[in-house]
Amino acid sequence: MDSVTLRQIPSVDRLLSEQAVQELVAVYGHRQTVDALRQVLDLVRDTVQGGADVPGLATIVARAGVHVQERLAPTLRPVVNATGVIIHTNLGRAPLSAAAQAALEVVSRGYSTLEYDLQAGQRGHRTVHAERLLCDLTGAEAALVANNNAGAVLLALTGIGRGRDVIISRGQLVEIGGGFRIPDVMRESGARLIEVGTTNRTHLRDYAAPLEEHEDVALILRAHHSNFRIVGFATEPSLSELVALGAEHDLPVMDDLGSGALLDTVQFGLMHEPTVQESVAAGAAVVCFSGDKLLGGPQAGIIVGRARYVEPLKRHPLARALRADKLCLAALQATLLHYAKDEAPREVPVWRMIATPLEEIERRARRWRRVLRRAGLPAEVVDGESTVGGGSLPGETLPTKLVALSVANPDGWAAALRASDPPVIARIEGDRLVLDPRTVLAGEEGELLKVIAEVARGSDNSPT
Repeated sequence: MDSVTLRQIPSVDRLLSEQAVQELVAVYGHRQTVDALRQVLDLVRDTVQGGADVPGLATIVARAGVHVQERLAPTLRPVVNATGVIIHTNLGRAPLSAAAQAALEVVSRGYSTLEYDLQAGQRGHRTVHAERLLCDLTGAEAALVANNNAGAVLLALTGIGRGRDVIISRGQLVEIGGGFRIPDVMRESGARLIEVGTTNRTHLRDYAAPLEEHEDVALILRAHHSNFRIVGFATEPSLSELVALGAEHDLPVMDDLGSGALLDTVQFGLMHEPTVQESVAAGAAVVCFSGDKLLGGPQAGIIVGRARYVEPLKRHPLARALRADKLCLAALQATLLHYAKDEAPREVPVWRMIATPLEEIERRARRWRRVLRRAGLPAEVVDGESTVGGGSLPGETLPTKLVALSVANPDGWAAALRASDPPVIARIEGDRLVLDPRTVLAGEEGELLKVIAEVARGSDNSPT
């Protein structure tokens, strides 16, 4: 390629004089726009040297606009969850209630009483926020909020068991999503792990044996099985039995509940999930659970229990590194208020989805089918199952109605839906693309159906 052709490629300064480029500058800033222009021009220069023609100014500017838009687009985006997994870890777990969202907005737009005591007119403590509600709801003497449950468990083990022995059943040495392993957390806390029993059967005598052999046991730990179940020839002591054994030796029992339900799941047609109130009533000295699973609030790790053990954790050096921020505390307070006012099944999205009657889901599915069929899509309403997710109630499902699309390339359709705005996350079952109304929020229905219609118009994956 001769130098004359290369000189036809416009300079950055020349492009900056274009009105369309100035509009990019107004939106994305001068530096980002210039960087995008330079990268596009480098690509143009490479293609021209390979024998291609010099593109026009409008084409170069358009490519720069796409480049800067993609580079600065946020990676954390809202999506429509049509998978039927209610507490979807990969999609942000629990959506917040309207009241929790409002609390976030109010606290974030100005100053707040995060660490200020209005009555005393001096510095206060962030630990007071949500503590009264947590104690009232669970029956605990004291409460503390950390940034997540892994942090809460780490803080409790470090504060109570560091440098000492902690007894746990081999059947509870779990690993949950993201590589969180109970043995690893115990090791990082500085506690010495004493494994007892077997994977499927651990007896009370297995816990009692180390108490006779080891003089420096700090506590007994029970960990929720979380995302799996041991069935068949299996047994383990109840929490009450562990508490009674601990009392004989003046040892606390710590209960890592994981999901942290405050409502009885049986009333919604599910198996019983241990509640926080039950653990406290059984005598657990420390109970740890998540704020963004079955509680249905923001990401948080909550510690409740006896003041003798919880209060020192508030002053532990690790507590500052793991503390919750003002946005978390605001949303958590608002979420807990729903429970205090007996309105959680109606106001907390996780519980509203769990409690939604099958008849209502079927009405929504039939409405979607009508809309999609008018768009020329072969939509059907079929029986299906929703799952709770988030490591809660493993193996448990809720009956649902799915909208199934029989298309030639369901994987291609799923990818196209993910690439839409907003992204729609569906699932594939039996070579069909299926959508579960249970996890699609009411305000998202219109966008969901619009996106599907747009994908149908622009897709080569014609219906079968």
